[in-house]
Amino acid sequence: MIGIFDSGVGGMTVARAIEQALPDYRLVYFGDLARTPYGSKSPDTISRYSCQNVDFLLSRGARLIVVACNSAASAAAARLESSYDLPLFEVIGPAVKQAVSLSPRGRIGVIGTRATIRSGVYERMIRERRADFQVFSQPCPLLVPLVEEGWLDKRETRMILRRYLAPLKQRQVDTLVLGCTHYPLLKELIQHRIGPRVKVIDSSRALAAELGDFLAANPDVAATLSPSSEGENLYYVSDVTEAAALTARRIFGRPIQLRPAIDVGDI
Repeated sequence: MIGIFDSGVGGMTVARAIEQALPDYRLVYFGDLARTPYGSKSPDTISRYSCQNVDFLLSRGARLIVVACNSAASAAAARLESSYDLPLFEVIGPAVKQAVSLSPRGRIGVIGTRATIRSGVYERMIRERRADFQVFSQPCPLLVPLVEEGWLDKRETRMILRRYLAPLKQRQVDTLVLGCTHYPLLKELIQHRIGPRVKVIDSSRALAAELGDFLAANPDVAATLSPSSEGENLYYVSDVTEAAALTARRIFGRPIQLRPAIDVGDI
């Protein structure tokens, strides 16, 4: 199976994109609701949690891992690559490629958790591709808790978004990267606040396309993955909440059975 993990339910936007792009493969998802958010935690803690998440997914049959969490991708990618001998994909690279290709004036904004912004990973990867581009980053620590609580169209959420996005509007960014997989659930509000001319980058579809290209080019890897005919996709969370169930339903457009995961690391 294709294993996907995130700090909560936001990574389900990635799972949904992969489900749509690659319907012939089974998925197993883990959302670490009991320990969310990751963005306020240290790199060492995020790396430890990420390894525990991968171990859990492997125990459930995953043979390829997607890190659907920007905080984990920025803090733990190197450790995961050195610790596991299997294909690993993350959400940052596809978003960077798309942002660089679409930015008309080379003024790219990035919003993300504190951990992602503190890592500087987007600035580094964008400038590796285009040294002349300017990158303006803004941490948005309150957005993940708001999404996890299902506060997607509350007045308070709109007010917080306005404040977070104001510095990027002042910088006149032409492209905005949603540097957290929770943020696509706020995409309409973000687009409205940042302005209609700004291109808003959601990495989930870009990642799904990149994964599809990889599997087409590597049939030996594809053959190790479970076909969809062998059963349903599995969605595990470390804490089953009503808000998570409602958000999952909103993402997929159908009810999703959230299974409790009680054997993940030190939860």
